[in-house]
Amino acid sequence: MHYDVFNGDADGIIALLQLRLFTPRESTLITGVKRDISLLKQVAEQKDATSVTVLDISLEKNKSALESLLENEVPVFYCDHHRSGEVPHYPHLSTKINLDAEVCTSLLINELLEGKYAYWAIAGAFGDNLDKVANKMALELGLSEQATAFLKELGILINYNGYGSSLDDLHIAPSELYKALLPFTNPFELIDVLDSPFYQLKKGYERDFSHLDAIQPIVNNDICEVYELPCESWARRTSGVFGNDLANRNPNKAHAVLTLNQSKEDYTVSVRAPLNNRIGADDICCQFATGGGRKTAAGINQLPLNAVDKFIVALEQYYCK
Repeated sequence: MHYDVFNGDADGIIALLQLRLFTPRESTLITGVKRDISLLKQVAEQKDATSVTVLDISLEKNKSALESLLENEVPVFYCDHHRSGEVPHYPHLSTKINLDAEVCTSLLINELLEGKYAYWAIAGAFGDNLDKVANKMALELGLSEQATAFLKELGILINYNGYGSSLDDLHIAPSELYKALLPFTNPFELIDVLDSPFYQLKKGYERDFSHLDAIQPIVNNDICEVYELPCESWARRTSGVFGNDLANRNPNKAHAVLTLNQSKEDYTVSVRAPLNNRIGADDICCQFATGGGRKTAAGINQLPLNAVDKFIVALEQYYCK
């Protein structure tokens, strides 16, 4: 049994989409909400894997399950751009890992496939808030402003769909979204299909983001802005893309979005490094027990209410250097 294991955000879905458009194969899909990244243990527990592809989840967070598979001589291809820690050396492991701040997994797969599905890769890069890279690729491919704007909106919508505390929060489960997109070799084909995932997600996005008009920052200074969102499904869905939007609006500041969890005892936190200083988001979040991510964008799954002040101090101190 082959397993495809991938993050439920735009980058993970579009990375797998490119691979399976190029090399179709039957597989069992393992994915979840964007923050559900300890996915590989689900494969290790099944004991029936004959091969595994892993996309856009931190090797550091999945190392034990990965080594378990490799010790059983299961071939694994691992492609990612998050914190990896020390990459193990096994004859059955092949990797394409790049932690550069201007790289995402969709772009790594695009490189591997020599640009075969570059339009999809551009959408993936936009979804991961790599606007500069995505715009450069679009320009090199001769895309019009209108076409580029569509790929940006598509990437953002697919990414937005991945945020939530559980699959119940999402408009479309990531595995189902992947399968719904797979028939579209060219993402521009989605425009002419009025019941395509693009239009489904667009409606939900517009409805959810109307709630943000009334949200004001709880911290706003020269270094950072911090926002607090309520314990609502729309807030969980918008938190990550809201953070990206804030970062794009003010590229000199760090941004954080705190969303109250259903326990009412802690927050889910999304952190965005300043776009003009794309480092440190992972370092800040990893100071807290459930934190992780990458240099430009990271998060904390459960920040206790009494640790908010400590988090804000850590955010301010890191970027006032």
